[in-house]
Amino acid sequence: MKKFASFLLAPFVFITNYFKACVFLLIVIILIIAFGAGEPKSQANLAKLYLTGPIIDSQSFYEQVRKIKNNPQIKGVLLIINSPGGAMGASIEISDMIKSLRSKMPVVAYVQSLMASGGYYGGMYANSIVASRGALIGSIGVIFSGMNVENLMQKLGLQNQGIHAGEYKEVGTMMRTWNENERQFLTSLIQEEYQMFIEDVADARGLSIENYKSFAEGKIFSAKNALKLKLIDEIGTQDRAIDLLCEMTQVDEPIWMEKGRLEGLLDSLVEQSSKVAFSAFGSMLR
Repeated sequence: MKKFASFLLAPFVFITNYFKACVFLLIVIILIIAFGAGEPKSQANLAKLYLTGPIIDSQSFYEQVRKIKNNPQIKGVLLIINSPGGAMGASIEISDMIKSLRSKMPVVAYVQSLMASGGYYGGMYANSIVASRGALIGSIGVIFSGMNVENLMQKLGLQNQGIHAGEYKEVGTMMRTWNENERQFLTSLIQEEYQMFIEDVADARGLSIENYKSFAEGKIFSAKNALKLKLIDEIGTQDRAIDLLCEMTQVDEPIWMEKGRLEGLLDSLVEQSSKVAFSAFGSMLR
């Protein structure tokens, strides 16, 4: 009788022990059933590419670009930008992707409200940049920041300990004040990255490197001043950006390539997670 009771109770014991896993699997199954059918339209002739939020990595953007390139019917891309920047490496990767995409089809960027730092780096190689009249553009510069919690740890009675090999292995540590050699090393590194940023902006926008102080000292500009500095090409609406893209591609009636609904949901979750990570960790190049 006990064996029979144990047999009947086994499923309930399993569910109790692995309740979270069961709920997770159930959600995944529901999402696949509910959203799996949302595939991109096969007759699409234009695509929208999104560069939004803090830039943590470039993988999601890479997947967007890859799908556009693999669709022979796509004739042009509207790059929608609303980003404060982020990690230097990921921003450069995105910039290179746009440069490569531009060699295959026209790319028109539309700035919704913010195209700053790594966000500017990412979108500057578009054939044309149209910005909303309320947008902010620029912040062309590089920063490496970090906290010093040494005094706090002393008040709490905590001491840091560790073993490292290499004079600069602890460079950027938050456990103590950086020594002069570390500070000089980081300064040299940041200047190197900054120089590359300036040169790439000058290349992308046809600007003079000698006049870099006018556009690349970390200042953020209104759309009006960004236009004067030739950091953008037009001030206008998203409809204007679409019309410009249609002119470049000779598309009379735009049909947009759409993400599957499940893919869009997952991208949204990744974006929200990136924003949380960006808020939590301030020590980064941007």
